[in-house]
Formats: sequence, C-alpha cells, structure tokens
Amino acid sequence: MNLISIVFPVFNEESNLDALYSKVKNVFNETSSCYEFIFVDNGSTDNSLCIIKSLCETDPNVQYLSLSRNFGHQGGLFAGLTHASGDAVITMDADLQHPPELIPEMIALWEEGYQVVYTNKVPSKDTHFNLQRKLFYRVISKLSGLKVNPGQSDFRLLDKKVLQILINIPEYKKFLRGTVSWLGFRQASLDFQALERNSGTSKFSYKSLLAFAVDGILSFSVAPLRMFVIAGLITATLSLSYTIIVILLVMLRSFHSIVIPPGWSTLAVAISFFGAIQLTAIGILGEYIGRIYDQTKGRPVFIVNEASVKQNEDS
Repeated sequence: MNLISIVFPVFNEESNLDALYSKVKNVFNETSSCYEFIFVDNGSTDNSLCIIKSLCETDPNVQYLSLSRNFGHQGGLFAGLTHASGDAVITMDADLQHPPELIPEMIALWEEGYQVVYTNKVPSKDTHFNLQRKLFYRVISKLSGLKVNPGQSDFRLLDKKVLQILINIPEYKKFLRGTVSWLGFRQASLDFQALERNSGTSKFSYKSLLAFAVDGILSFSVAPLRMFVIAGLITATLSLSYTIIVILLVMLRSFHSIVIPPGWSTLAVAISFFGAIQLTAIGILGEYIGRIYDQTKGRPVFIVNEASVKQNEDS
C-alpha cells in the first residue's frame, strides 16, 4: 500500500489547524493510501505548535517540525520535503485555500504514471493582485524559457524520485515553482477554484511577494544583465551618432543657421540619464553577486529546533 506524505508549512495558523487536519484526514479515510502528515511550524508566535503537538499525541501518523525562526514560505516547504518518507509527497498551505478534495485526483494521476502533479488556481475575478500575478508569471516565463502558469501554486504532488533530485540540488534559494518545472519528468496539471481562508489573514505581504518575484526571475534568467548590455550598446550608438552630428554642425556652420547651445542643460540631462542606467545596472549585478555570496556561505535553508520526525536518510 502506498504511503503519501502531506507537508503543511504553518505560520500563525492556530485557528485553522483542527479544521485542516479533520478535512484532510477525512479525504484519506475514503482512499486506499496510507498517509503521513508533516506540520512545519515556521516560527509561529501563536499557539500553533501546541495544537500540532496535541494532534501528534492523538494520531501516530501526524509528525511535526519546529523551526528555530521563520525561514519564509519556501524554507518551510523545503524543511517538510526533506523529512518526508512517502512514496509521493503533497505540499499544501494550512489556510484551507487549497481544497483537500483534490487530493484523490492528484493521487490517481500519480498512479497513472505522472511523476509531478501541479495545480493551477483559477481566480474568481480579475483583481488588482491577480493581474500583477499574471504579469509576473508572464515575465518569468519569457525570461527563463520555463512554462510557469499564472495560477500555479505550491499545492502539488511529487514522486519520491523527483523529490530526491529536488532535495539534492545544491542551490540555497530554491524557487520551487520554477525548479519543479525545470526538472522535467512526466507532469500533469489540475485546476481548482481558490477558496476563502478558513480563518485569519494572509501572511503574504507585498514585500514578500516582491521578494518572491525577484527570486523567481534571478534564479532562472540572466536576461536582466543582457538587457543592460543591449541598453549600453544602444546608448553608445546614440552617443556616437550625436557626436558625429555635432562635429558636422561645427564643420559646416557656414552653410546653416543652427545655433549650437552652450550645453549645460544637455550635459546635465545626459549625466543624469547615464548615471541612472549605471546605478540600475550595478544594482541588478549586485543582486546576482549577493545570491552567489549567499550560496558560498553554505548556510542551511532551515534550522530545526525540535521535531518528532527524522530527516529522510536519502536527503
């Protein structure tokens, strides 16, 4: 009988955990698969960890990790993935916006031979946030060459083979949605209607989403650097053309009445323009160098404070 691991990253979700556990367990009661629930407490400051521990006491199939601090959503996911021991692992959020009822379909596709089953969130309406998300995924797909759908979420199933390859990639900042797409293998997708949060508010701020977007673009593309190479060549061409025009005007001033300005305003605008390009280019270059610096430090993606489950020996 197959063992399915379910990983739940948790950050201040005390009001959702009991309902989450009940709904997901009811789903598995109607399937032939065994289950393993892994709750990853990602530095919660509420009563989430106590509730998770009480679930562990009542159900031997429930395990938990408590991280030393908040390592971000991707860090929490990765912590759970490295401790999963199932034949397949499913990751889903703890706010019940990912419908547990979709789990049997994901397992059925996996049993048909698909090694990755990802889900696409279908928005109920085109809000300002949804439009921004569509723009981000369109940009990252164009820049990286990956096929990343606008509604793609972290609600996915990974075969054990895919999971081990993912875990063993020596990359500090993993953009999981892009990395899973990049890995290849046989993949299938399912659409779902995003549900309202069972309780509480979203922990994803615009600052977090912006950092998520930057990680996604820089992890899979050097296009921003190439764009500034192109911008530099275009600017150099325009500057050279302007220089030639000025020289010709000076040499042929007896044939025209064009007055060449003293140049202070032109000079100020040119310096500001070139300075802005240089500073922006240096900033983008700095982002790439910063990622190299983070990688070379060799710091862990997460730190476990306490746990009821041991790390997967194959990790």
